[in-house]
Amino acid sequence: MQILFDILIFGSKVFLVTVAIGILLILIANLISRFKPPKEQLEVQDLNLRLKDYSHTIHQHTMDEKHLKNEMKAQKKKEKTNAQMKATQKQIYVIDFEGDIKASAVEQFRTVISAVLAAARPEKDEVVVRLESSGGMVHSYGLAAAQLLRVRSFGLNLTICVDKVAASGGYMMACTGNQILASPFAILGSIGVVAQIPNLHRLLKKHDVDYEEFTAGEYKRTVSLLGEITEKGKQKFVEQMEDTHSLFKEFVQQQRPKLDLSQVATGEYWFGQRALHFGLIDKIMSSDEYLFAQRNQAQILEVSLQNKKSLGEKIAKNLSAVVESSLLQWMQKIHDERIFPK
Repeated sequence: MQILFDILIFGSKVFLVTVAIGILLILIANLISRFKPPKEQLEVQDLNLRLKDYSHTIHQHTMDEKHLKNEMKAQKKKEKTNAQMKATQKQIYVIDFEGDIKASAVEQFRTVISAVLAAARPEKDEVVVRLESSGGMVHSYGLAAAQLLRVRSFGLNLTICVDKVAASGGYMMACTGNQILASPFAILGSIGVVAQIPNLHRLLKKHDVDYEEFTAGEYKRTVSLLGEITEKGKQKFVEQMEDTHSLFKEFVQQQRPKLDLSQVATGEYWFGQRALHFGLIDKIMSSDEYLFAQRNQAQILEVSLQNKKSLGEKIAKNLSAVVESSLLQWMQKIHDERIFPK
């Protein structure tokens, strides 16, 4: 028992020293990064090449040596032909957009769109956007949708792929596509506007707390967190929401003229198969299926903008991964012991 106790004490000391060194390194790295801000870097990955590498790896385990050599010869011959055709081959640029309530990704998204437009050939190339978003702020998603309209205006075919969800502001973006593809259980629609504002005025009044709000302009503030909500202010706020909804519907109608808005602009959402019935999408198909089908007719390039992580961020990420892994292993061990006791 004494030996075990000594080992635990020693292990605890090593752990504390390691953590202390890690924190010190992070602090130093963060100080350095203040003088040298992280740089953004455009990354382009050839998805055709990635798929070919995967295929080759599987063939190594499934073919005998003779057939593998023949396969490699055929592949090299095909690559030479593809190299000659590359200059005239269609390019498909794949861009991911994962939206939060503020559509924070729009800042990088607009840069990637500009980079693609600088390289793409109108009327020939295509942009595929893998879109995932349940919506958020109207003005932010309006800007994101405007970036996609730039693609259309440039003369490129725009395909929107929704594997999980494109609702509300997400659908505002999706409807700009020449075609919208969605997996069978992807969520689409929610063409509506919602606002939830808690009001603490009665609570403040109950505790004799005065709150004064000064505005210039009759409707500068209609509904607020702390002020009294008047019937006139509430009516104006609802009126503004209805106007926003009208603008949303007009935008969707412009992009998809055949859509019956009386059926779909109710704020409801639908799964892929039902969305196809209402005309919210054009085809049931996942992004993987669509891109896989294009691999022999086009060069498929995944384009993204990455922030170079500072030394402090890299160390913090690695330490976090180690701690998370240790906790998961510990929890898994407890789980296994409960189910399969020795």
